[in-house]
Amino acid sequence: MLETSKKYIYKSSSFIKVGDYKVHYRDVGSGTPIVLIHGSFSSLHTFNKWSKHLKKDYRVISIDLPGFGLTGYNRETVFSISFYCNFINEFVDALKLSKFHIAGNSLGGWFVWEYVTRNSQRVDKMILINAAGYVTESEYPLPFVIAQTPMLRNVLKYTPKAAIRKFLRQVFCDQSKVTDELVERHYDLFHLEGNLDAFVKIANTKFQDNTDKLGTVKNPTLVMWGDQDQWINVSHAYKFYNTIPNSELIVYEDVGHVPMEEQPKKTASDLRLFLT
Repeated sequence: MLETSKKYIYKSSSFIKVGDYKVHYRDVGSGTPIVLIHGSFSSLHTFNKWSKHLKKDYRVISIDLPGFGLTGYNRETVFSISFYCNFINEFVDALKLSKFHIAGNSLGGWFVWEYVTRNSQRVDKMILINAAGYVTESEYPLPFVIAQTPMLRNVLKYTPKAAIRKFLRQVFCDQSKVTDELVERHYDLFHLEGNLDAFVKIANTKFQDNTDKLGTVKNPTLVMWGDQDQWINVSHAYKFYNTIPNSELIVYEDVGHVPMEEQPKKTASDLRLFLT
């Protein structure tokens, strides 16, 4: 386990105590801070290419959320929306950030907009990348369905790389992006001690529908979406766009669930234009 952890620690990696967690994060570049929040079945590594493109102009801070990546899992944690919103607040306090941009992908996007509805004064601009929040029980991605099914749940403990590859092929439209290196990283981090238990716990958490609060968001918002997303349909992009008053929408053709990984240069360029 230790060797696996070392494999995914970068020279720019840092660890900081936040509540009960020793949080793994990366802090690169300088300028206005932008905090990046990954989604489920993921880690801060999903923002590697964005960090590279944006660090010339911004202080780019990416985090392994509790229950993911190298931050790990505490059995006492109740993985609620409130928990993650409080965690983000404690994290930015620990880094002494007073004002910042914040972006989130997938489940991380859900945490981000919920955070902004509660802490709008701390955030300058918000970016939602294929964000969750409008998803109904009939639309959960395959890993969630497996984790929510008692007879299948234990199968996750023995998830082979072939299954991880299948999940990732659903995430990316361009199948050439699903490399052996990418599969190995997701496999290794998914099987780190505690992460699987955390994922099952999160997948079975009953999140409250707070999308009615989106209309109160005054922060300038950019909604970015891949039109070939198999996990959260592109129709949800228009729900966010039509509900958040001061929002812009960019839909990327032939792109899946993680545009910042699939088209990093283009999406980073669009983000930079929005922020400036």
